Amino acid sequence: MSGWRYFVCPVEFNNDSNRFQVDCEPLELFQLQDYTLPSVLESFTGWTKVRLYPFQIHSLALSSFASIMGPFGGFFASDFKTSFKIKDYANTIPGHDGIMDRFDCQYLMATFVNVYIASFIRGPDPSKVIQQLLALRIDQQLHIFNSLTEKGFLPAVEDVMA
Repeated sequence: MSGWRYFVCPVEFNNDSNRFQVDCEPLELFQLQDYTLPSVLESFTGWTKVRLYPFQIHSLALSSFASIMGPFGGFFASDFKTSFKIKDYANTIPGHDGIMDRFDCQYLMATFVNVYIASFIRGPDPSKVIQQLLALRIDQQLHIFNSLTEKGFLPAVEDVMA
């Protein structure tokens, strides 16, 4: 599905043509890339490289966590209810006969997906970095400036003034 822009680009409405359009350069997450297989997998498959979308690798990680760890959300909720002598969550939404019991593993999965996306998928945002720099004290900002200048990422003040 990553091969179709409709699934990876935001849909926008074009007032001139009175139609929805999908036109963007897909993120690197949705572009085919070559990966070199480890020698262990190469001995099993006979392949040295494989072409995948990075999204497929993330999907594998998320689905593995869901199938292995997801059920433990239900076990945790069951223990939680037992310790507080709660029969089920039916009293939370009266008349729904414990519908909340069906969502125990969803809490665990939602937390994992949020942390996974923040850690591995969403890259650093330059505007957030600037906001964090501006929140620092002046001496801390000066320390960062001097460090970047020493490492050659920024020109020296003398070079800028010349």
